[in-house]
Amino acid sequence: MQAKLTIEGLRCQFGQFVALDRVDLQIQEGEFVCVLGASGCGKSTLFNAVSGLLKPSEGRILLDGKDISNKPGQVGYMLQKDMLLPSRSVLGNIVLGASLTRGANKADYAQAQELAVRYGLGDFLHHYPKALSGGMRQRVAMMRTVAAGKSVMLLDEPFGALDAQTRLSMQQWLLTLWQDLRRTIMFITHDVDEAIFLADRIVVMTPRPGRIALILNNPIQRPRTLESLTSASFIDLKRQIMGLLYGETAGAHAHD
Repeated sequence: MQAKLTIEGLRCQFGQFVALDRVDLQIQEGEFVCVLGASGCGKSTLFNAVSGLLKPSEGRILLDGKDISNKPGQVGYMLQKDMLLPSRSVLGNIVLGASLTRGANKADYAQAQELAVRYGLGDFLHHYPKALSGGMRQRVAMMRTVAAGKSVMLLDEPFGALDAQTRLSMQQWLLTLWQDLRRTIMFITHDVDEAIFLADRIVVMTPRPGRIALILNNPIQRPRTLESLTSASFIDLKRQIMGLLYGETAGAHAHD
């Protein structure tokens, strides 16, 4: 079966500095894949290449078998910072993509309102970003990415700036959204618990130059619940990942 997204022999080099080297990855349609690694391992460079914002030094990126290397606009891309426009309401921010590319129409606004109501933003349609909490702002940014209609969404540490309680709530909310819409998701994180809670597969990257050290299948059954966070499978997988990232001593501490 042809993969939804294929990364082949990807290398990104800036002068003498190699950010990514020989990255190969296939992601199936509807799959949720987390890319995990320490700061500076090339995670964001990988996303910039997949999104078409960065031309690879070598290799290529395929979407449904078609080469999209250095072709922006083929996938959805959400950054950690919500980038909401303060002068636009929640509804206006959700339809921003359509507004900028071709002019938002009634159908765009109707879809945006439907998404907002379905995923907990219905009471905030006419609020402006300054009136929203951090978690609510991230929901709006996520809805804007969904409304762009791309079958693949790149989410670059979207919950990294949130407090722990809000972050967990947002993770649960994202899983509900993903299970409903079945978009293909690549999700960057440096948080091991977050990767395990969300992903079908976890791609662990090495420090620079960024390479894939290991790809792990997540054995934890869906739907994931809060009880999943304390299951034996969760703890065993966390110990394995921590050992890979930080050495066996740190990995053993994950079991404490």
